[in-house]
Amino acid sequence: MAIVLFTDFGSADIYVGQVKAVLQRLAPGVPLIDLMHDAPAFDVRASAHLLASLTGRFSEDSVFLAVVDPGVGGARKAVAMQADGCWYVGPDNGLLSVVCARAVRRASRRILWQPEQLSASFHGRDLFAPVAATLAARGGLPDTWFETSAGLEVDFGGDDLPEVIYIDHYGNAHTGLRAKGVDRRTSLMLGSHRLAYARVFLDAAEGVAFWYENSQGLVEIAVNRGSAARLLGLNIGDRLRWS
Repeated sequence: MAIVLFTDFGSADIYVGQVKAVLQRLAPGVPLIDLMHDAPAFDVRASAHLLASLTGRFSEDSVFLAVVDPGVGGARKAVAMQADGCWYVGPDNGLLSVVCARAVRRASRRILWQPEQLSASFHGRDLFAPVAATLAARGGLPDTWFETSAGLEVDFGGDDLPEVIYIDHYGNAHTGLRAKGVDRRTSLMLGSHRLAYARVFLDAAEGVAFWYENSQGLVEIAVNRGSAARLLGLNIGDRLRWS
């Protein structure tokens, strides 16, 4: 059992510590895992595909607290979702929908509970963290806290996203395209750049851009001993083509 945090709050900012304070108080002794706090800011679709690529190595009793929530304080609902034995707590804005669509077993619950004090702009701390902590500490939620729903209101589906979804500090560009479905003889196109496949970095010449299957099973654009983002001028949302 662990609470796994996935947010766009920023690793060096003031928000993650506040969320952890709530989790520690309400679920003492439950391990906290910082999966990511630099998810693409405000980009729910890219973050949804990134989250789906990162969940496979956690035990089935894990509770994911996932917050990329540019509509916080608005009309979007709050949801607690079960998918293949794990819980996911967050906004019903599409962030959890790729995980949900690819799961064999899934069920959604709309969160009705609200705390006595709820900041309009920080539901990650005031709403989602207490729900995640309660799930981790009790293994479920009180009946009055939720209502069963037929599914998520915002659903991106389970198809791949052939776009750049994340750029790491090396300048490698992760895409939402799962590599197992891409022929290794295929050349990928990003703008005017044609990229051949290499198995690992050392199989490409130094300073040359290529694509490979990364450790999450995604197509990633990289440069041997260099930054693909800088060399190719890449940004999140850039679209892939292939030939």
